[in-house]
Amino acid sequence: MKSLILASGSPRRRALLDDLGLSYQVQAPMIDENDVGECPEDIVKTNAKRKCAAVASTAAADTLVIAADTLVFLGNEVLSKPVDLDDARRMLSLLSGKTHEVITGVALCDTATGQEVQGSETTAVSFRLLNEAEIEHFVKAVSPLDRAGAYTVDGPGSLLVSRYEGCYLNVLGLPIVRLDTLMRQLGMTLFDYMNPEKARFL
Repeated sequence: MKSLILASGSPRRRALLDDLGLSYQVQAPMIDENDVGECPEDIVKTNAKRKCAAVASTAAADTLVIAADTLVFLGNEVLSKPVDLDDARRMLSLLSGKTHEVITGVALCDTATGQEVQGSETTAVSFRLLNEAEIEHFVKAVSPLDRAGAYTVDGPGSLLVSRYEGCYLNVLGLPIVRLDTLMRQLGMTLFDYMNPEKARFL
């Protein structure tokens, strides 16, 4: 069975794989992410592919590299990671009372065969109407600077959202069913890697 490498420094993506009881290594790619382009799906898939290729180029043979990239889109505006806390407050104010899209690109590379596959997942997320005090509470409660759109939907972030349409795990940064679907295109599945003794449940 192939070794797994998660090409991401995201603790939320690691947590999602840990919940499945997977054994894997982590190697964060050293690339600059791009958030400019005509098609949101193409932006995240291209970023994920670049992350995957960067790690696969130094990975051992017979390894499956998994990479992902998540962005938040409100209309035509891309909300990537905020540059500072004021930018985080601005993003949360923009999202307040509106529905936006969270899009994650996923890329896989089998280093033994050189095969690559990519896909994307889109989830519509509707925010409650937030006042300035609530936004300030949230900014102080979490670390928004490493999160696309300046928010997360777990923990305190569960107070922000009134409705989801689509994959909830996608909003956390890794759509697990989409990942498994892509793995099956390479002749494997996440079920092959699950260890029931290591899996975590609420």
